[in-house]
Amino acid sequence: MIHFVGAGCGAADLITVRGQRLIEEADVIVYAGSLVNPALLDKRKDGARVYNSAEMTLEEVLSVLFDAEEKGLTTVRLHTGDPCLYGAIREQMDALEARGVLYDYTPGVSSFCGVAAALNMEYTLPNVSQSVVITRMAGRTPVPERESVRAFAAHKATMVLFLSTGLLTKTQEELIAGGYDPETPAAIVYKASWPDEKTALCTVGSLADCARENDIKKTALIIVGDAVKQSGYARSELYNPTFSTGFRKAKE
Repeated sequence: MIHFVGAGCGAADLITVRGQRLIEEADVIVYAGSLVNPALLDKRKDGARVYNSAEMTLEEVLSVLFDAEEKGLTTVRLHTGDPCLYGAIREQMDALEARGVLYDYTPGVSSFCGVAAALNMEYTLPNVSQSVVITRMAGRTPVPERESVRAFAAHKATMVLFLSTGLLTKTQEELIAGGYDPETPAAIVYKASWPDEKTALCTVGSLADCARENDIKKTALIIVGDAVKQSGYARSELYNPTFSTGFRKAKE
């Protein structure tokens, strides 16, 4: 059995209980060493074989998975954050299905959630923003034109950009060209929840300068939108005493 497991956004205690149990039970662990906290491997059982997929190709990863399965071993494929976002898991799952190998998937705490915690931020504030766009700049992996940063910027919703820290000059140009005012609040969060976490508040027009001033070159997420200010919002109707819900009646 192959278990795909989301490792969480960094801190070793932000993995799910199920994810931790699967690691402890695994005979083989293939982990994304470029971003997964190695402390998560401390509780692996004696004799567990560990492979760092940052140093491997897809074919090499699959070879390890298939070999473990043929030997009747239990394998954990440990991905950073929640692998549903930029995790490159579909191609692995398709290969397993083609060979008739059983697998399951345990979600994790995505780094965009870790970033919100680092900033004590709510992405969806009434009368400010009720939508979150999770996207990336085009790099070696292309982005469809309809999903470009410029296209999404027209909505002026809260935007979280993955894999874009090395392209910040172009990113801020695209954000402004798409509709964000240069003075729109923004933030850069480096390694959210890790011991060396770093947060920096800025504006859309100063993203590149902010990254340079804070020596942030990679492993960071960019957050853009008025919600970054965490002000100017309306009170939630959910807890409004004059608003009825399925659990309580409105008060006069």
